[in-house]
Amino acid sequence: METARKITVEVPPELLKKAQHANGSGITETVRSGLQLVAASPAYARLRQLRGKVRFARTLAELNADR
Repeated sequence: METARKITVEVPPELLKKAQHANGSGITETVRSGLQLVAASPAYARLRQLRGKVRFARTLAELNADR
């Protein structure tokens, strides 16, 4: 397992406060969550490019009935 890397980051206090409030976690977990979102953003961009181009074999009603 890869060890964590300790870093020093300077952020505006208000931005950190808003991010922590939105995340509901402490500083470390908030920064980790933010980094995970940044790392995943290329995948989200690829998914947005597929919008309206994927056909599903089942209807929404069938999917809801399958719950």
